[in-house]
Amino acid sequence: MTSALTLPPGGPLASSRPESPTGSQPLPFELDHLLALRVPGLIATRRHIHSHPELSGEEFETAALVHRELSLAGLNPRLLPKGNGVICDIDGRPDGPVIALRADIDALPLGDPKDVPYRSTVEGVCHACGHDVHTAVMLGVGMLLAQLADLGQLDGRVRLIFQPAEEILPCGSLEVIEAGGLDDVVQIFALHCDPNLPVGKVGLRVGPITAAADNVTVRLTGPGGHTARPHLTVDLVDALGRLVTEVPTLISRRVPANSGLLLVFGHASAGTRYNVIPSEACAAGTLRVMDRDTWNQAPKIVAQVVRDVLAPTGATVDLEYLRGRPPVTNDAGAIGVFTAATASALGPEGIAETPQSMGGEDFSWYLEHVPGALARLGVGRDGPNVDLHRASFDVDERAIEAGVRLMVQTALRALAAAR
Repeated sequence: MTSALTLPPGGPLASSRPESPTGSQPLPFELDHLLALRVPGLIATRRHIHSHPELSGEEFETAALVHRELSLAGLNPRLLPKGNGVICDIDGRPDGPVIALRADIDALPLGDPKDVPYRSTVEGVCHACGHDVHTAVMLGVGMLLAQLADLGQLDGRVRLIFQPAEEILPCGSLEVIEAGGLDDVVQIFALHCDPNLPVGKVGLRVGPITAAADNVTVRLTGPGGHTARPHLTVDLVDALGRLVTEVPTLISRRVPANSGLLLVFGHASAGTRYNVIPSEACAAGTLRVMDRDTWNQAPKIVAQVVRDVLAPTGATVDLEYLRGRPPVTNDAGAIGVFTAATASALGPEGIAETPQSMGGEDFSWYLEHVPGALARLGVGRDGPNVDLHRASFDVDERAIEAGVRLMVQTALRALAAAR
């Protein structure tokens, strides 16, 4: 396995390291020099993770890599009970507060069509959401903060969380919480890659920054029959069509327009023959909503509308509504920490306002227990940007150094503010 300190063969690393942004401040105790030495290895680690992705819940090799690299930095990481995630405390002053930083480590079930040396070697699995970058950034943060702790210059404890299963339900954040990941934590912070922002920019927002996201699956059954005699059976193809076209529109009329409720079906299937009415049909999708009150009402609304729409068809309906995650709602105090840290790490011009996204993020479950914030890390490349969750998604790797600088400053400022 590629060491975090060894470059994989083939291909240049990235664009040359940018000069320090105007108005930025150096890291304390000559950590800039240490970071400069570490950046090539962090990029190599990101590329290794990218070429060896693991699906949600199966992140055993990624967790082992993280555990090994943190151990080499002199830290004492521990694996989650399933072995597919890592928690690591960096111990500073014992009377200081505990701040948590989270990175997610899972990949998506997508092929990787990119023509790059670090293309995925696992068929049908790809880091198309930037979790490989999140992991590399947090490893760099751990290495630098460990140095500060050794110097006696860390005013508390920083807990690094390398979380599995962000992309699926049930959420991996719930596993971390159950394993004690938030014990004694007073604030928690995280980054997420944003290809719509260039390197050196950080998207910040007080209040909701993502939407709630749930999974909806509707299974239809009927006797099936001949397409010549639909009156003798239940036409499930017709019922499925009504479901996927009428239900999304009708549920949006049951809530205020500014709630942003959105139901989109990503899967629909029925039948195998042109002249046979099937006996089974299915549609599955995601429901997203921007505010917490509407999210609380959504299961009841969806169930009622599905019943109303499908009742005339005669189909037997089985609705599975799987609660996912509430909106990520950023705490104003935590965003204040992020804002000051961004100005220090990347200069005042690095601060960018960002809109609420319709994407979901299970970081929200941590914020049900402690205040914190999620920021968007600019990773945009030259030319047209490719959105998250597309197989061809890639990043400007200079974002790794920017992310390390930002999260080190965030941890130090959060510790100072919490004392």
